[in-house]
Amino acid sequence: MLIVNNVSKSYGKFLVLKDINLEFTNGVYGLLAPNGAGKTTLIKMLVTLLFPNEGEILYNGTEISKMGDDYRDILGYLPQEFGYYKNYSPRKFLHYLSALKGMDRKQAKERIDELLKLVGLENVADKKMKKFSGGMIQRVGIAQAMLNDPKILILDEPTAGLDPKERVRFRNLLAELSRERIVILSTHIVSDIESIANEIIMIKDKKVLYKDTLRNICKIFDGMVYETKVDFDEVSDFRKQHFSLSEKQENDKMKIRFISEKKLEDSWNALVPSIEDVFLYIYKDEALMEE
Repeated sequence: MLIVNNVSKSYGKFLVLKDINLEFTNGVYGLLAPNGAGKTTLIKMLVTLLFPNEGEILYNGTEISKMGDDYRDILGYLPQEFGYYKNYSPRKFLHYLSALKGMDRKQAKERIDELLKLVGLENVADKKMKKFSGGMIQRVGIAQAMLNDPKILILDEPTAGLDPKERVRFRNLLAELSRERIVILSTHIVSDIESIANEIIMIKDKKVLYKDTLRNICKIFDGMVYETKVDFDEVSDFRKQHFSLSEKQENDKMKIRFISEKKLEDSWNALVPSIEDVFLYIYKDEALMEE
């Protein structure tokens, strides 16, 4: 079990995270928040690239900062951008990394063959990576993170830049990998986690706002999500009164999906809330700031 216990992190006087408390067991955890909310800082503390100013992070009761190589031996990490040699093939690159890790050559060969098949690269295992797509490179990244068969697999924005087909393949792969390990996936792309995450963690105002199943988080917004059709000349006023989630033109009207805490019109159709609805509403202030 991986436990984050009352962790706070600041850079000088700038507080990034405050009193973070989390527990992880085997399964997929989606760390969902906008860019700048502290996701990467939390990830870097989980992989010991940064250390808390307050609190502790424990693995099976031992502080990870004191475990040294024992912790790194059970950890797999894919950063937002991982370094690789473009003129290497996946097989050569993975053998190079296995040597750096001090793995037995015979065991490394067997493990690399297994991983190349797992990530669907066995047919291009000996081709130079400079010709690979973004999705293929990310699969190499997963393979390198899995070299030591980690108990904890941490992925920071792993699907950025992937096309929809590559993203689906990536999600399916993560679901397969999560059976025997903790998988923590940091992202601001809602679709990355809504189909595979056992629990979703949402950070806001430097603290954990929610840590629960997708279903339970969405239930909080039951009776608040609606859809209606509005005349074009009334759309602007409607947006001022209600939080618009999505809009699309339909014949001579605009169909709007929106949030309202009270149902005011019989013409409104109640909808089942999605995690994307929750995300857009929870972080609406941040979205306005970015604009």
